[in-house]
Amino acid sequence: MALHKLGQDPNSPEGKSPTLYYDDETGNYLIQGWKVLDEERRVQLDLPSNEDVVEFPQRMMQFFPEVNGLEPRAV
Repeated sequence: MALHKLGQDPNSPEGKSPTLYYDDETGNYLIQGWKVLDEERRVQLDLPSNEDVVEFPQRMMQFFPEVNGLEPRAV
């Protein structure tokens, strides 16, 4: 399995997050983002105990290859 970094938030103050990765074995995306800790927002989600949710800014959508009609690839 190889994870490929597709893009990182250019507006990240620390330069670490959010980040989008592609797993070439599963064909899935992994999203590193900000933890949603606000309970008022979390209760509106139907989260199973084995899942969690992260916040991901709209400006990061540009890194999904499908948005530009491309195949996933690393940067």
